[in-house]
Amino acid sequence: MKSTLKTFSIAAGTALMVMAMFSFKPAPEDGDQKRVVYEYKQFSTIESVVPGGLGRSRILTTDDNGQLVEKDLKNFYSMVGINFGNIANNDRAIVDRLNYYSSEGWELMEVSTGSHAQTSDGSSSGGVFISRYLFRRPRH
Repeated sequence: MKSTLKTFSIAAGTALMVMAMFSFKPAPEDGDQKRVVYEYKQFSTIESVVPGGLGRSRILTTDDNGQLVEKDLKNFYSMVGINFGNIANNDRAIVDRLNYYSSEGWELMEVSTGSHAQTSDGSSSGGVFISRYLFRRPRH
């Protein structure tokens, strides 16, 4: 009985050592994996919250030649106050731009937002919302 237990213990220990040797693989060398190189694209939206519709709202993009491309957006306010139709129109324009870049193989990585009040006296009579949309896709 002791010899059977001893034989079983040796066999089990050997099996565990063999499994341990094959379960730990060395880290791949840098040359073993192909590194993906990305190209990036960004567009920004500036949406005015200046009362009376006096602000300027835009989608700003830089094209492949480095030229600024602007697309008009509607201002949040019209002469009678906040204009929800304008906000819905801007949402459609922004989503259309997102869908276009997606169809071109761009992946949306990050959206960062901010706001800036335009008045120096501390009142809330105006400002802008800024959003930046960062995309990437594998470089061919």
